[in-house]
Amino acid sequence: MSAMDGKKDEVEANNNNNNKSVVLETNLDEASTASDSAGAGFLKDLEGDKVHVLVLFFLYVLQGIPLGLINAVPLILTDRSVSYKEQAAFSFSSYPFSMKLLWAPLVDSLYVARFGRRKSWLVPVQYLIGIMMIVVSQFVQSMLGDNPDNPEENFAPDVFSLTVTFFFLNFLAATQDIAVDGWALTMLKPKNVGYASTCNSVGQTCGWCLGYILFTTLESGGHITFSQFLLFWGIVFLVTTTLIAIFKREKNSAGASSVGPDGETIEAEPELGLVDTYKMLWKVIRHPLIPIMVALLMTMGFAFSAAEGMTSLKLIERNVPKDKIAMLSIPMIPVKIIITIFLTRFTVGPRPMNVFLISYPARLILCLLLVLLVFVTPMFYLGEEEGFPVSYYALVIGVLAFHRVGIYAMFVSTMAFFARISDPAIGGTYMTFLNTLTNLGNMWPNSFTLWFVDFLTWKECIPDLDKAAADSSKSPLASSALVSTNATLIAANSCNGAVETDSCSAMGGVCHTLTDGYFSLSIACVVVGLLWFVWGARALRNLQEIDVKEWRVVKKSDEKASEKSETSEKFKYFYCF
Repeated sequence: MSAMDGKKDEVEANNNNNNKSVVLETNLDEASTASDSAGAGFLKDLEGDKVHVLVLFFLYVLQGIPLGLINAVPLILTDRSVSYKEQAAFSFSSYPFSMKLLWAPLVDSLYVARFGRRKSWLVPVQYLIGIMMIVVSQFVQSMLGDNPDNPEENFAPDVFSLTVTFFFLNFLAATQDIAVDGWALTMLKPKNVGYASTCNSVGQTCGWCLGYILFTTLESGGHITFSQFLLFWGIVFLVTTTLIAIFKREKNSAGASSVGPDGETIEAEPELGLVDTYKMLWKVIRHPLIPIMVALLMTMGFAFSAAEGMTSLKLIERNVPKDKIAMLSIPMIPVKIIITIFLTRFTVGPRPMNVFLISYPARLILCLLLVLLVFVTPMFYLGEEEGFPVSYYALVIGVLAFHRVGIYAMFVSTMAFFARISDPAIGGTYMTFLNTLTNLGNMWPNSFTLWFVDFLTWKECIPDLDKAAADSSKSPLASSALVSTNATLIAANSCNGAVETDSCSAMGGVCHTLTDGYFSLSIACVVVGLLWFVWGARALRNLQEIDVKEWRVVKKSDEKASEKSETSEKFKYFYCF
């Protein structure tokens, strides 16, 4: 019970005690004043940047819409009985966000100075997204297998055309992300640059909700078609991009110093050619602090890969419907938005990674809870007709909500740290390089654990007694002969892969798991994560204590002179151990 609650109870028990009533009112006034001061402090921090934050938020919302649509397409393909092999082919449409480092230097180096360094890419790219949405809206229903002349007649979806179409749409969205990430570094004041990660996280999530959840809901209810949705957002892209092109100016776009809205001097962004920008990327890679960052970012996700990458698949194996698992992501969206906004106050400052260091061990514990959830799931199963009780889904939502808090806390703090250390001169390239390392650090462990878990899993094919009993009631002699004939083949079948699993079922058998590698691998990954944290926590604390100027790769003349005079003070890696 809080102190204020205690005072309220005391006043209620002693209504005639005027002194205690005065104390209560005083405390309430002080609490209200403190709350108002906190709110005023938040708004004061954003003084001069309020419109900029709204602009960044809206740009990230637009960016999230194509990402949401890419997640919605597989659901439509599933309704049309598209094979998983073709679904895997469509997954290539999401690759551009992991490859954008290849053309990020182009976005940083080629621009029209008078129009704006970031707007030179942002405006035409968003125009292309809008135009592409409008054009694709005329053909997308045919690509999905619908016959416009005869709605009752459907064809097989053209997965290749869909993959190519959304690959380029995602390519444009990734290019827009490079431009917006770079613009955020100069649009906001240095003290507020940490809010860029909040705009990124919340804005992109809102856009993803519009493109995935809203569209899927409206399309499933028959209220809108894919063509109509693309046409609407294509028009929105064209209109809003025109407004940004006309009314939003860049503070620092032509390589010359300028003055901000409060009279502060904004440092010039050095003009770099294309070759120079790629040289700068090479400089970033060769920076003495980057190797340790590469090691940290490429290994920090391994601890969570098994539990987070396979839990949904294991729940499906344990009879949880796929549509229920998909619906469970909806309650996680407000959790993400609320946690992101709440954590912003703790990540705006010189030590944003403190949130990461608190969240990492908590996330490890929550991964163990995910493993425990998978283990107890069969205990809640009531049968094919009743499925799972509401209490089970409440338990799943609770575990997932706490788990997502750890994920979002680590994400926001990492993005804030990247925004703080990135060199504004090549902001898009620097941020994209660090984000690419983060994405790869999360992708390769998931691929590895999915591949490796089969080596730790042992299955066998055994006769399906229930099926045999049902068949024997119809034809005892035929059933007995079938079991006798297939007994040797069933015993030799190890249920390794889809072919052997189908063969086991065809012979009247059922696959039985002797040892599930998911459990041992998930626990082993958490143990590795604990060992990683012993080293990683110390390394991250030291890295965020380093002066921001030391992360720069574009040095001013006075910084170069200082660097030459301090050649003896080189960064060593011993501080990480």
